[in-house]
Amino acid sequence: MENKKVSLLACGDVGPIHEPVSGFSTLVKSTLALADIRFAQVERVYSERGALQLHSGGSHSRLKPSMASVFSDCGFNVLSLASNHAMDWGEDAMLDTLALFRDRGFQIIGAGRNLEEARQPALIDCNGTRVALLAYCSVLNEGYAAERNKAGVAPLRAHTYYESPEYQPGVPPRVVTVPYAEDLQGMSEDIAAAKQKADVVVVSHHWGIHFIPRMIADYQTIAAKAAFAAGADLILGHHAHVPKAIGTYNGKVCFYSLSNFIMGSKARTAESAAAFTRKYGVTLDPDYPHLAYGIDAKRSLIAKAVLSKRGVDKVSFLPVLIDKQLRPEILKHGDPRFDDMVNYMDWASEGFEHRFKVEGDEVVVTG
Repeated sequence: MENKKVSLLACGDVGPIHEPVSGFSTLVKSTLALADIRFAQVERVYSERGALQLHSGGSHSRLKPSMASVFSDCGFNVLSLASNHAMDWGEDAMLDTLALFRDRGFQIIGAGRNLEEARQPALIDCNGTRVALLAYCSVLNEGYAAERNKAGVAPLRAHTYYESPEYQPGVPPRVVTVPYAEDLQGMSEDIAAAKQKADVVVVSHHWGIHFIPRMIADYQTIAAKAAFAAGADLILGHHAHVPKAIGTYNGKVCFYSLSNFIMGSKARTAESAAAFTRKYGVTLDPDYPHLAYGIDAKRSLIAKAVLSKRGVDKVSFLPVLIDKQLRPEILKHGDPRFDDMVNYMDWASEGFEHRFKVEGDEVVVTG
């Protein structure tokens, strides 16, 4: 039993706002069921309590508790609550969400009743291998981070600076982002402690710049390298609502964004769509009015890893395309859409050490 492998399938943001939610999982749940560890990022809160915070992302971030059934439908068993929306409705709604998922048997990471709880790993023993999973969020409004005696999210925040690239007045500045030293140290300590307890450490990051393809902030690469240096074996990123780079560091793989998995949004008016394009330089797809995050928001992927007591033996991804009913579909080799997604990920990963090799219906990632 000791030599038997452990399989991990990891998905990005989940939080559809349209009912019924039961149909969203139909094209993927049989594949997800094949894995031992099935991870997803929770993008909403599920509660009937709380008050909308003035600086939140909008009222759609709180849903009826019954709509959380989408996570059971998919068969996930580990969930991250480390989201920029986790505290949109205050502590009560977040804690209701935490309790709801725990009562249903999920392991929860990235949020808690205090900072210590939010930084605790999920520990999974499977086939003689112990796997630890941790989660952090970098895109937090004021007051969303957990503290010693305050509920919230495990933070990995970043400072933003604007650097003048030359002497001429009016030249656009270069944007520089640097992780909070205390958050980076806390994450590194958590990873090192988890490595003492587990054979494999997987770190989830809700981070980055949403909607804009390929753009990676400085702090993300700093945090990724620090996580690997502390003992992390694999990084799973999300929040951007579009797939982003896959990079390798000394043989370890960082997925900077797994994109949407099962998501939805309110349709934008013509005026708000035009404003979105002006702000982000990204057009919307008229065929996806309820996935209004940009033309590439329908692109997705599932990260796959084979784990053992030695660590991560193999990393790959399954190309995914979200259909017009907002259902993720796993693409197969030989389908032109499969090749298109592989080419897209190669383009998105330019500048990062990576090599992709198609093996069957998955794409193996190496340095």
